[in-house]
Amino acid sequence: MTLGVVMLVHTGFDRAAQMVRHWSDAGCPVVVHVDSNVGKKAYDQFVQSLADLSDVRFCARHRCEWGTWGLVAASQEATTLLLEEFAQVQHVYLASGACLPLRPVQELRAYLEARPDTDFIESATTADVPWTVGGLDRERFTLHFPFAWKKHRRLFDRFVQLQQAVGYKRAIPDGLVPHMGSQWWCLTRQTLDAILQDPNRATYEKYFRRVWIPDESYYQTLARLHSRKIESRSLTLAKFDFQGKPHIFFDDHLELLQRSHCFVARKIWHDANLLYQVFPRPSDPSIASQEPNSSTIDRVFSQAVERRTRGRQGLFMQSRFPSTDRQNCIAAAPYAVLHGLDDVFPDFQSWLTKQTGAQVHGHLFARDRVHFADESTTYRGGLSDSARLRDYNAKMFLTNLIWNGRDDYHCFQFGPSDSQDIRWTLAKDTQASIWVVSGAWSIPLFASGRSASDVRAEAARLQRIEDLFLKRLRSPQAYARIKITTLAEFIEAPMEMLQSIIDEIAGHKGNALTEVPKMADLKGFPDFLQDLKNQGMHPFLTGNITVGNTGKSSSPQRRKPYVISQK
Repeated sequence: MTLGVVMLVHTGFDRAAQMVRHWSDAGCPVVVHVDSNVGKKAYDQFVQSLADLSDVRFCARHRCEWGTWGLVAASQEATTLLLEEFAQVQHVYLASGACLPLRPVQELRAYLEARPDTDFIESATTADVPWTVGGLDRERFTLHFPFAWKKHRRLFDRFVQLQQAVGYKRAIPDGLVPHMGSQWWCLTRQTLDAILQDPNRATYEKYFRRVWIPDESYYQTLARLHSRKIESRSLTLAKFDFQGKPHIFFDDHLELLQRSHCFVARKIWHDANLLYQVFPRPSDPSIASQEPNSSTIDRVFSQAVERRTRGRQGLFMQSRFPSTDRQNCIAAAPYAVLHGLDDVFPDFQSWLTKQTGAQVHGHLFARDRVHFADESTTYRGGLSDSARLRDYNAKMFLTNLIWNGRDDYHCFQFGPSDSQDIRWTLAKDTQASIWVVSGAWSIPLFASGRSASDVRAEAARLQRIEDLFLKRLRSPQAYARIKITTLAEFIEAPMEMLQSIIDEIAGHKGNALTEVPKMADLKGFPDFLQDLKNQGMHPFLTGNITVGNTGKSSSPQRRKPYVISQK
């Protein structure tokens, strides 16, 4: 099998030429599309610099502007030429001039040869995943977008507002379910042939020409119609900041990129000479068969986004006006909110009670009733277990619970299945310590034995609710002591968080853990999550869970616990 490469080039022609030669030297035919905005002189010099390569072609040029149809037209033009000129190509990899292979191309080819019928393209519905930044998700498929967002921002905004004011909605072509995802894909010849030769291609193109950012939805949607097997992920490592802008990798990111085991990364800084010298790294038989794993980079960039958006306590940036909001506590004494831990450890409530002696409640804000620590119908101070009475004023219910039992330390379970009216109160309370294992709601769905297609809608609903809760916790107005970790991070090293919870609740009376609660059986869990992705529902809050981290023991060697307080 031969891997073909479609490369979109806009600037940085010396680095682009370097990458074209690298792909070509590895035996991959390359078709290059150069933005028509590039002048003739620069274009001719670029073509001449690669004239000695027999397996490199240049296709007809289109004007490529961010968020417009030109990027799709460019990839269509190049892909069509690649499939016509090189009959041996079975997979087509879409790259840019700023992409850098991290691993030997031979490893990528071997990886694809082992999966000859698989299309690698991130593809999820907007109803399932709140990825979009800027307020337009479903609207990008139901409104007209004739103006470029970057060049005609005022016209773009006013035309959108006009359509929303009159209630205009475009009709989506029959049979299409809009999907979104990364624009960097690797598709099979069969799927691309089916997309390019679809009898309804003219209808689909007419529709997508007025969709906002069509390069993130055109192939992602049509692949769902024609693919025999989709892996809903990209083989290209591409990170975006909280504003939706692509992160740029510099020489400082060398170690992170080495640990990622990803095949290709973008966007690489033009002058990152060290990265271009080190990568692609030499072939190593010990890691040649490893799956791409971006969890390390995901973790670091998540921390960077949090530092960028929240800053550091007691340190004011010159570029920001100090906040004048006053901190205020809701409860009379400290308490803990444990989000997701009882999903990971089915017997967590009784275990924590044994370890700390605290009042460990169940789900106080469950929709059926209040689950007090002793499962009684009435608690101290005459508090009823009625969900209706509790929800009449959830904030005062919590205040009364802590006041009436202020001689004990209280903690309770909380999750996306509970009543969510209290979440903003929890986030703002300086007395609260909130421990979150995001994505843990997926474990009970997995344990239910139902298929991914059966639980997909429920998984999407729980993820949307949890995502809103996490946004509250990450707000500048969140004053609670908050610790958030993904399910993938937690199951790799559960002892640190558990010991920190014990220390927080028991104080100086807490001891080093000698007993760990039994973790739920996660055998087959990574396949379940991948099936959810393949169904179009991306469980991004769970983190990157693989067979490796689910197979680890839940009782690793004791490490010194530590907590970095966010407030």
